Amino acid sequence: MKIIKVAALAMSLLVAVSASAQFRGGSAYEDLYDSETSAALKEHVRMLASSMMEGRGAGTEGEELAAEYVAGQFEKYGLELLSPKGGDVFGLKTDEGDTLQSRNVVAYVQGYDKTLADNIIVVGARLDNLGMMPMSVDGRQTNKTFYGANGNASGLAVMLELARMVEMNRIMFRRSVVFVAFGASCETFAGAWYFVNRSFEDFGTVDAMINLDMLGTGYNGFYAYTSSNADMNAILRTLSGSLQPVIPEIVAEEPYPSDHRVFYAKEIPSVMFTTGRYPEHNTERDTESILDYPDMERELEYIYNATMALADWNGDIAFRPDAAPKKKPAKNNIVSYADCDQRPMFLNSTDPKQFMEKWVYQYLKYPQEAVRDGVQGRVMVEFVIGIDGKVTDVKVVKGVSPELDAEAVKVVSASPKWRPARLKGEKVRCSMTIPIEFRLEKKGKASFGIKK
Repeated sequence: MKIIKVAALAMSLLVAVSASAQFRGGSAYEDLYDSETSAALKEHVRMLASSMMEGRGAGTEGEELAAEYVAGQFEKYGLELLSPKGGDVFGLKTDEGDTLQSRNVVAYVQGYDKTLADNIIVVGARLDNLGMMPMSVDGRQTNKTFYGANGNASGLAVMLELARMVEMNRIMFRRSVVFVAFGASCETFAGAWYFVNRSFEDFGTVDAMINLDMLGTGYNGFYAYTSSNADMNAILRTLSGSLQPVIPEIVAEEPYPSDHRVFYAKEIPSVMFTTGRYPEHNTERDTESILDYPDMERELEYIYNATMALADWNGDIAFRPDAAPKKKPAKNNIVSYADCDQRPMFLNSTDPKQFMEKWVYQYLKYPQEAVRDGVQGRVMVEFVIGIDGKVTDVKVVKGVSPELDAEAVKVVSASPKWRPARLKGEKVRCSMTIPIEFRLEKKGKASFGIKK
């Protein structure tokens, strides 16, 4: 399969009579959690884990219905299907010698960069679960249904809403993003194997793979398993050092096997996002009622940002297995914000929102040249908080224009002292990355601050 190149998208700036800078992050995400996204996540899980799906066993009518539902949602959200609506069907020999038919559902969003659009970020989630199994109750034969709400209706739900967000913001993704619901994953990851080795001929154009598996329960936290890939670790650690609604723990030990293994075997850099095993795993109690949908939305926001970071990464994403990242408490080392035991504090708060609200957007000024020229966008600023609390080494890691970049650096550089971060009880230099958004609007007087 070859992604078809399209003409470069033209981007136009808004004509504005006034300007404002807005920010969303930290506790500023709170207004999202009674949102349409949370409701959509819940509805996806309700459908995929319903009795109608009969546990989505590989090769069953329930799995086929789930495939049709996923395909329908992809189409609803405006994605192009790369498989028939019923799914890309493949055969699978069982241990009993039978052949069952399973299916993958594949859709994609075209990247905007003509030099990178043929490079792919694959986002996958397991379609099937254990299905129904016979059992004896009081001497009578019946079927027990393993609904699989968390395993893996949760991952499918997050993938569907991620697909919606990527499609809606496609002009921000340099590489193309392919979304796959893998059939027969419970059968030695058969769908992932078929995708890589049979149906997706240009697997060599896949730069990275994101696997979404069991994201609905937070008993054990939120994890990113990277197979200790050095480049993947670096990308995620940079992202986690910026303002995020939730930050996963990067782990070197595989929480459990899943579809990412097939991609890893092909030396494709991979990451599995998961909340890990849970008490209801592989039981009939794995129903929609056990899921935490606000947490799922937080995870979705982070995964969306991770997908964009991979899609926009400059250069190759190398397959370089490396040692797991280790925390180093020496004073001269710079520790990322995510890795600090005690994070730096601004005005007695470890929430970066405090810095953004009480300092950055209080003193930020929209350069008149940028207003005149209609320039807007997000400036990513990295800086270091020293063991003395002073802000140093301020630099732009992703800029918009010389005027906006300079203003962002100026305001951050003028920051009052922070309370320094600590690691293992010792003060350390801590690096942070924050997004400063300059947006032009057609209404009102120029203002800065967190959008209410």
